[in-house]
Amino acid sequence: MHVYNHMKKRKMRTIKIPGKDNKHSVLVYALSTCVWCKRMKKFLADNSIGYEYVDVDLCSKEEQEEMRSDILSRGGRLSYPTAIINDKILITGFKEDKMRAVLEI
Repeated sequence: MHVYNHMKKRKMRTIKIPGKDNKHSVLVYALSTCVWCKRMKKFLADNSIGYEYVDVDLCSKEEQEEMRSDILSRGGRLSYPTAIINDKILITGFKEDKMRAVLEI
């Protein structure tokens, strides 16, 4: 488990998945039961993209609220998966074409 300090004031525990391509920081908010979340994780792994993720539904209520606030403060909506790339680009839902463009793959 890794602590991802994506915001100065907040820290959360994430699971870090190593990859050969680490030129972008990628954080995925997911649900453990979500098919699209699993597809996003598989897409990142298949393309050797290093990333971090957190399964929101497995976190405490307090942590869930913190994550929801993070997504909403970035202009996102509460839908999963949500990827935050380079701490600024937010992609809601598994959109392979957008992911490829942003990650340059």
